[in-house]
Amino acid sequence: MGIMNKIKDHSLYLVISEECCMGRDALEIAERAIDGGVDIVQMREKNKPATELLRMAKKLSALCKYKGVLFIVNDDPLLAREADADGVHLGQEDMEKFPIKEARGIIGSDKIIGVSTHSIKQFIQANDGPADYLAFGPIFETRTKDYHIGVGDVEEVARMAKKPVFFIGGINFSNIGDLLKMGAKRIALIRGITEADNITLRTKEFKEALKY
Repeated sequence: MGIMNKIKDHSLYLVISEECCMGRDALEIAERAIDGGVDIVQMREKNKPATELLRMAKKLSALCKYKGVLFIVNDDPLLAREADADGVHLGQEDMEKFPIKEARGIIGSDKIIGVSTHSIKQFIQANDGPADYLAFGPIFETRTKDYHIGVGDVEEVARMAKKPVFFIGGINFSNIGDLLKMGAKRIALIRGITEADNITLRTKEFKEALKY
């Protein structure tokens, strides 16, 4: 299966970090979200020692393989390779340390590389670049970032996209409908899932909303 075929329309992408799990186990949160219909899980941990990162990545990788969903590691292609992840996600700053060509050499040609974009200019550049999918945002206000870019470019991004695009940042049930009307087909969530009382039910609700 080609890389482009691994990421379907209406895909739901969970970005998980322990600090957003309200004291609950990240592995358990991930499993419940997968049971609810999440298609892709990304491990995004910024402040853990290397041994702990690898242990967590290997557990999540094994879980995702068992459940048949994609597992992505944030920032670090070396860690992604060591954990046998399906790919790596690179922020704009990460690409200074690991340009996409170098990241590709580390993880292999059959793995997935995603790239974050935060403006229409960055999106246009990445849209013509070698990444396999793009993230665009943060669209709405979110505690994860100290800025957001709004919906002004969503329609254009959705129309121009040459590869799968995930819209991210403060997406909830009050604004997802507007995004979908603008052409969004895929979304990524953090707290929208990780802070829910019933993870599986909340995930199912987002997955259902994506289909319309």
